[in-house]
Amino acid sequence: MGVLLRLTLAAFALFACTAHAQSYPNRPVRLIVPFVPGGSADFFARALAPELSEALGQPVVIDNRGGAAGVIGTELAARAAPDGYTLLLGTANTAMNVSLYKTWSVDPVKDLKAVALLGSAPNMLAVNPAFPAKNVKELIALAQAKPGQINYASGGSGSTSHLATELFKALAHVNLVHVPYKGTGPAVVATVSGEAMIVIPPASVVLPQDKAGRLRAIATCSLSRLESAPQIPTVAESGVPGYEAAQWYGIIVPAATPDALVRRLNRELVKVVQTPDFRTRMLKEATTVSGTSAEEFAAYLKSEIAKWAKVVRISGAHVE
Repeated sequence: MGVLLRLTLAAFALFACTAHAQSYPNRPVRLIVPFVPGGSADFFARALAPELSEALGQPVVIDNRGGAAGVIGTELAARAAPDGYTLLLGTANTAMNVSLYKTWSVDPVKDLKAVALLGSAPNMLAVNPAFPAKNVKELIALAQAKPGQINYASGGSGSTSHLATELFKALAHVNLVHVPYKGTGPAVVATVSGEAMIVIPPASVVLPQDKAGRLRAIATCSLSRLESAPQIPTVAESGVPGYEAAQWYGIIVPAATPDALVRRLNRELVKVVQTPDFRTRMLKEATTVSGTSAEEFAAYLKSEIAKWAKVVRISGAHVE
């Protein structure tokens, strides 16, 4: 192929891509939420969708595809046409599932493309009010004095609350007994009742229970204190440096989506989440908004995959 022909084809491809990006979108956009309605990810998506609809000038339609901790919805997004009309709400589970599911066919780095990291909702370490430890240091001391005698509840093997606690165990060098339940709600109820002693669910779940006296929140799992609960210290500052466990939210698209569309989506998404109204609404749910570049989100996703792979290996929390 001659040089002139190659340059002509390259110019044509660039023109076609640019023209497509300029006309995008001209029909509704689907936002896949890989969880059932009612959870924190669904709440974030439903807060985001109308704002993004206004920014794009087209409806953004929520498509809940729950199952297997996000696997089903993520696979659907990876197989979708790379035309900007299918978006995926990626979460920490997107990174966790790489190691959790041995036979998972999706590689989030190769099969998907990061658009923007939009927000983060930290987990929170809470205990039953009758539990003697009042802070993280006391909890660690008690657990080290009674190895294998203190249990913790989770939303099930491989759930974010499970892996968040396994990360705590690894960094704090303690031996806690895992008691899995069928979801975050039952795990919290078990801790409130005293059936379990410790739980690390989302902060938005813990804070109302703490206020009502049904749980005692002893530390937040973000690296800095929550703006909505500044009185509660972080796990990291309480004797476990570097500890962080959060459910984050970001937009991901099929890998072959043109860069011009990714840039357009990134620009609109970042503007939406950084508005004062959206930020205030998220703070009420213990969620901090961000709004990164696509490159920053891609790097963060890779770091999360590596981080949780170590936790899965230590905990043995594989799913066939």
